[in-house]
Amino acid sequence: MAVVAEEKAEPYAGAKRVTIATKVAFATASTDCARPVGEAASEARKWLRLLARYREPHHGRSVFELTITIAPLVLLWVAMWVALQYSYWVSLLLAFPAAGFLVRLFMIQHDCGHGSFFRRRFLNDWVGRAISVLTLTPYDYWRRTHNIHHAGSGNLARRGTGDIATLTVSEYLALPRWGRLRYRIYRHPMVLFGVGPAWLFFLQNRLPVGMMRESGAWLSTMTTNGAIALVVGAAIWLVGLGPFLVIHLPITLIGASIGVWLFYVQHQFEDTIWAESGDWNLPEAALHGSSHYDLPRVLRWLTANIGIHHIHHLCSRIPYYRLPQVLRDYPKLGEIGRLSLIDSFHCARLVLWDDARQRLISFREAGR
Repeated sequence: MAVVAEEKAEPYAGAKRVTIATKVAFATASTDCARPVGEAASEARKWLRLLARYREPHHGRSVFELTITIAPLVLLWVAMWVALQYSYWVSLLLAFPAAGFLVRLFMIQHDCGHGSFFRRRFLNDWVGRAISVLTLTPYDYWRRTHNIHHAGSGNLARRGTGDIATLTVSEYLALPRWGRLRYRIYRHPMVLFGVGPAWLFFLQNRLPVGMMRESGAWLSTMTTNGAIALVVGAAIWLVGLGPFLVIHLPITLIGASIGVWLFYVQHQFEDTIWAESGDWNLPEAALHGSSHYDLPRVLRWLTANIGIHHIHHLCSRIPYYRLPQVLRDYPKLGEIGRLSLIDSFHCARLVLWDDARQRLISFREAGR
């Protein structure tokens, strides 16, 4: 899925905005919470103490969340199989809510990868590995690349791992005609949200590309592949190859497209932030480079509050079921980077980072 720019990114231009984030400076990125440095250290410590109140997961709540996600997914899968005996279209209709629960299951795996779903690391890791068999996403490999994404999100010098490939206007214009065409194809919605998710979950996740020399990533991927083969084999033995494909392929493809769309909207919106390393800092990238995707209540529940992404990036150890509490206690945070469902559809046309205007723009705007 990733397209890595061959040209060096142009320097970050423009004065940095004065925000909550810029008052809270951090030295390095972390998969836990950011660490304060500089003149705003005392202010940062106050902010981190506020976030620390929400970090503790509740074991019973986590087990409950896992149960009410897996059980409906299994029941919907069985319902699709039963409905298939009477009507293919009814079965296909049930694939949409089933895909929603698959997305929710992936978000639980996501929290396990951040060590925020359970208190004990071994519980997070083994639950995450078990879930990864259903999400087709090798847990340890994905956790590594996702942590790299958190460590450098919005940093122009650290693009290319765990993110949507994004070129600056100057990089795009410097490409030869074939390079521009390739980038345009990659960023086309039919590719990015249609072909791309299928490629990512069915093929790319089967090999730890870019980490072939790391035994952990290789072992995680191959073990996950083996477990997937066993589960798929058992399901085919129970219902048959044809019914399995008719039932499971739509669930996975719909869920994959939803997942990629969510990840896209979380960072690819007009007023996001990109900067060169010298001007980049974690809190600004977290609060203003990640969106607050304010979805309707049902969709918010199915996506496990992943839309409250700016708070998640600021402190990824907060369990997803505690993120709404943060917004209730500090409602002003809910207005930062807020996108409604309708607003988000306009993000699909944003494809290039404009250094001069400090925002994402479309191909048409770049052409002007």
